[in-house]
Amino acid sequence: MAQRNTWQRDRVREALGDAAGFVSAQDLHATLRQGGSGIGLATVYRTLATLATSGEADQLQSPEGEAIYRACSSTGHHHHLICRSCGRAVEIEAREVEAWAQRTAAAHGFTQAEHVVDIFGLCETCTAAQAAPATVTAAAAAGPQGAAATAAAPAEIRD
Repeated sequence: MAQRNTWQRDRVREALGDAAGFVSAQDLHATLRQGGSGIGLATVYRTLATLATSGEADQLQSPEGEAIYRACSSTGHHHHLICRSCGRAVEIEAREVEAWAQRTAAAHGFTQAEHVVDIFGLCETCTAAQAAPATVTAAAAAGPQGAAATAAAPAEIRD
């Protein structure tokens, strides 16, 4: 049965498209509420599930086990690199993973194998942001003479 378009569905779709990366239904609902929308959390959940089923949204499970979503920019099977800190997502090709999945399934007698591979880590920006306070803290602990040497050193953590 085809889903009818409603203003609520359109607004959820728009908010998801505006999100910087993957977001949870609760986070998207909070964003909508801050924007003055009266859309309920249950409507957000239903709409996200529909968008994921139709291929308009990517859905995956965060390392904490929560379903997270983002507007899908490509069709077909794909994988992601996702920043655990800011949510930034990058779609990646993973031909080696595709071949491995098929070989592994076949070796165990499985056919029509499907898989989900998403890699969570820290993006370059979040990695640099986390390293910066550690460098400043180490410089402060070293005192005035050590601070200049630590500040001039490459971005690394000093004991």
